Amino acid sequence: MSAAYLFVRERREEANDELCQIPTKTVRMRVPSRSNMRCAVFIVLKRKSIIVVCALALVFVVLMTVLGASGAAGVFFGQSSRKIPVYGVARAEEQPKVVALTFDAAWGADKTQGIMDILKEYEADATFFLVGFWMDKYAEETKAIAEAGFEIGNHSANHLNMPRLAEDSIRKEITSVNETVESLTGIRPTYFRAPYGDYSDRLMTVVEDLGMVGVQWSIDSLDWKGLSAKEIVERVVPKAKSGDIILFHNNSDHILDALPLVLMGLKNKGFSFVGLSDMVATENFTVDGAGVQHINAA
Repeated sequence: MSAAYLFVRERREEANDELCQIPTKTVRMRVPSRSNMRCAVFIVLKRKSIIVVCALALVFVVLMTVLGASGAAGVFFGQSSRKIPVYGVARAEEQPKVVALTFDAAWGADKTQGIMDILKEYEADATFFLVGFWMDKYAEETKAIAEAGFEIGNHSANHLNMPRLAEDSIRKEITSVNETVESLTGIRPTYFRAPYGDYSDRLMTVVEDLGMVGVQWSIDSLDWKGLSAKEIVERVVPKAKSGDIILFHNNSDHILDALPLVLMGLKNKGFSFVGLSDMVATENFTVDGAGVQHINAA
């Protein structure tokens, strides 16, 4: 038996006994022990596992930051400790099938009277969410909406990203619109819809402090994207269920063509159309993690 063989055998035995504790003298060996090799593989795998875990943790933090910034985290995960607005209303099967049509008005008014005429023709109620600077420019249209019997909601004064504002600024954005609506129509808004649908706990707390209810939507027509009348109908009619809040815009390209088709399609499915005040409660309610309002039992 050669001296070289004995040297290697002794060093292997030492390495096995020390369980991955490799003496500096054996680093020069050409024949590593199996235990040393297993140790090296374990260390590499452990290092990769740590990297993967860290990467997943980073993704989770980023996801929660993005969702949390707009108050959507609870809706995304189906539950929430955050304050979220009403997206829709729970309706029992025995209750009449109703939906709430809503129109946001921030830019332009050319189609507003046409929308009201179509709604009247189909005996449909609706709610118009108005921005402060829109009312400053279109005071007569604001009065006409109220005189026609349609409800007016608050869509902020300047259509800003509200969660980014300080509490005092949020309050001013909302109260100034309430005052303008009241001065023009004699009615103070009850419902508030945030620009871009962006909410936060701070915003919702101010809304509640003002005795108002935050309202989102459960069906987005995406009419503002320039969709054709047919595309708008396909986004709304097949999806509708009782208690839905449907979003339109008062000056979208094809709203006057799409609206009669939407109303006809929903009527054929047994729906009627109500203002928010006839569907969304202002007290004695809870909102679940999906944004669905439930009326508390008396």
